Amino acid sequence: MTTPSDARPTARDFTDRLRRRERAFGYWVVLDAPVATERLARLGYDYVCVDGQHGLVEYSGILRALTAIDAGGGSVGLVRVGANDPFLIGQALDAGAAGVIVPLVNSADDAARAVSASMYPPLGTRSYGPMRSALRVGPKPPDVNPAIACLAMIETPEGLEDVEAICAVPGLTGVYVGPSDLSIAVGGAYPGDPAVADVFEAALLRIREAAAAAGVAAGIHTPAGADAARRLAEGFTFATVSSDLTHLERAAADHLAAARGEQ
Repeated sequence: MTTPSDARPTARDFTDRLRRRERAFGYWVVLDAPVATERLARLGYDYVCVDGQHGLVEYSGILRALTAIDAGGGSVGLVRVGANDPFLIGQALDAGAAGVIVPLVNSADDAARAVSASMYPPLGTRSYGPMRSALRVGPKPPDVNPAIACLAMIETPEGLEDVEAICAVPGLTGVYVGPSDLSIAVGGAYPGDPAVADVFEAALLRIREAAAAAGVAAGIHTPAGADAARRLAEGFTFATVSSDLTHLERAAADHLAAARGEQ
């Protein structure tokens, strides 16, 4: 079992790395299983993201997951919020998240609203009530604002069309590709539809280039470690590897097949 290092990562450390476009690896949590999440946060991933949009996690579960990530000691916690909504963004940050991944960002105006909701005045409109984040990130707005990562998802036809303007929004830390929705957005009948593979890859190239031109990070969700390595080699800044539920099912299936002598 990998153990956490003596140097506990901070939100500011992580966000500064993204701003410098340094490579980072992440993991995705959809289950409300804090003991498992704590163990995952000890493995060496730079971040663990709790999925508040499609995950099986309500607010109390997000809070437990972020606490577990901090207890693990090796990763920072991010939250994909359920919508580009100031309440949901503020709630996730108050719970101690180092940053938010905001879905369905269709325009530069959408991205600007997400940034504003992530920052305290005078840089934004986040209401002051840090609760747990005062312990994990800090209580003073001038210290907190530069420590928070705000990542806009590019996953719709509108978001792809406006990606250059989105990446140029002041205060945005980076963009994050939702490949399932992006595949459908470029004409696929379903996520990963091979009929649109070339168009999909061209969309990824456009997103990477837009992020690089604006000097912001570009991230992507991937199904496996080898895919993450490939995307990083192509020019993405950070990549998330699969999810806890997917890996649980896959490991159980592999062991069953081995027990039956099918491997």
